[in-house]
Amino acid sequence: MKNIMQNVLGIEGLDVRYGRVQALINVSLHVKQGEVVVVVGSNGAGKTTLLKTVVGLLKPASGSIFFHGERISGRPVHAVVRKGISLIPEGRMVFGDQTVLENLLLGAYWRQRKMSRQEIDRSVDDCFARFPALKDRRNQLAGSLSGGLQQMVAISRGLMSKPMLLLVDEPSLGLAPIVIEEVFKTIRELNEEGITILLVEQMATLALQIAKRGYVLEHGTVVMEDTAEELIKNNYIIESYLGKD
Repeated sequence: MKNIMQNVLGIEGLDVRYGRVQALINVSLHVKQGEVVVVVGSNGAGKTTLLKTVVGLLKPASGSIFFHGERISGRPVHAVVRKGISLIPEGRMVFGDQTVLENLLLGAYWRQRKMSRQEIDRSVDDCFARFPALKDRRNQLAGSLSGGLQQMVAISRGLMSKPMLLLVDEPSLGLAPIVIEEVFKTIRELNEEGITILLVEQMATLALQIAKRGYVLEHGTVVMEDTAEELIKNNYIIESYLGKD
């Protein structure tokens, strides 16, 4: 229990099933305060399933998830978000028929009962300061934006809940290289500002460059764990995920 209490996120023996198909098998990992931890793996490895289970979109068949030592596995999404966890989903998943501003306000939905409109407005202004391109588009439908701008909306929406732990799922998906660089720069800056991050990403090189530690997930099982510095030099990782000879 002592190690669990020292971690922001602790996962122990997690099993997740889709009907008869087991998507995660005895997965254990942890994330410490202030870390960027990356989970790499091919399509279908279980990476997105892992994040969805942490945030409460999926319920585990067995195993435990702890947030600051408190067991949260099996709790509904709204309860997990209120604890201080936010998910930036794969594919951005913005509300296309809502404006940029409305998407951001939806991210702060649970806070609106506790905080004044002025405090919510300040959070919106912080997002626009981080992504100035969104400010002039605040009344534009999010579905009409480019993929890069939609990713900015998705990140901003996730930040509106003031998370202590940010779950980021495949942020590079479908984006141009120059936009990907900007997104990873933002992730690094968020971590420097004090947000702990669990990052799922297929572009292992970029992810490991900003991470402290990493896990390799294959067929629903953690097959490797090490510092990012060591993983990026590992021959298996190089051959399997970094596209080098």
